[in-house]
Amino acid sequence: MEKKKELHVAALENGTVIDHIPSDQVFKVVSLLEIQNLQTQVTIGYGLDSKKMGKKGILKIADKFFEEDEINRISLIAPSVKLNIIRDYEVVEKKLVHLPDELLGLVKCNNPKCISNCEPIKSNFKIIDKEAVTLKCHYCEMQTKKEDIVLL
Repeated sequence: MEKKKELHVAALENGTVIDHIPSDQVFKVVSLLEIQNLQTQVTIGYGLDSKKMGKKGILKIADKFFEEDEINRISLIAPSVKLNIIRDYEVVEKKLVHLPDELLGLVKCNNPKCISNCEPIKSNFKIIDKEAVTLKCHYCEMQTKKEDIVLL
């Protein structure tokens, strides 16, 4: 007799499911989106089996729909996530998160002499390598690799 393994999690009436998060990035996504400060129901799945990824994470956030700049933040550390928008228990929209060509006001330049660190202007980065996640500052042209990114 075959035993079935099932995970029972309450269905989401309205909100967002963020799926296919690399397991080692789940809590970074939680922190980036400040999910710990929400006054709504949140389900965090960590280290879940995935045929495509080996292990993955998932977040279910009730009554929360993300803005474009919030989604861009996710793409910096977890560029392959999928967002499912839920309304009345149905998936009404699926979005693949993609790293945009440009990031405004999301990342701090690592050059302390950059004008974006000295003047009240938004940082501005071009993505020069989407695979490796390498950014180039619009103002001073300093390049920043994924592991050195400091989010604002």
